[in-house]
Amino acid sequence: MNTTTTETPQTKSDIIARFQQKDTDTGSPEVQVALLTHRIQYLTEHLKIHKKDFHSRRGLLLMVGKRRSLLDYLKKISFTRYQQVVKDLGLRR
Repeated sequence: MNTTTTETPQTKSDIIARFQQKDTDTGSPEVQVALLTHRIQYLTEHLKIHKKDFHSRRGLLLMVGKRRSLLDYLKKISFTRYQQVVKDLGLRR
């Protein structure tokens, strides 16, 4: 994933296509986690440059919490899907 650019419709559709379960799937936990991970990576790079941007930092923390909740839910309903998402995204869990 390219973390230097903002989320364009093209990158968003690429992420959705990579993690969707069916053709019309845009809201499964896998897709949501992948989109959040992309945004988290972008904001992390942004905050390395803009150290005093506390509003964006708060948004980042909210996104990390949301991703954590989605991963916990996914782990509860299907551990194999959880493992696959974590492996594909390279998360440290």
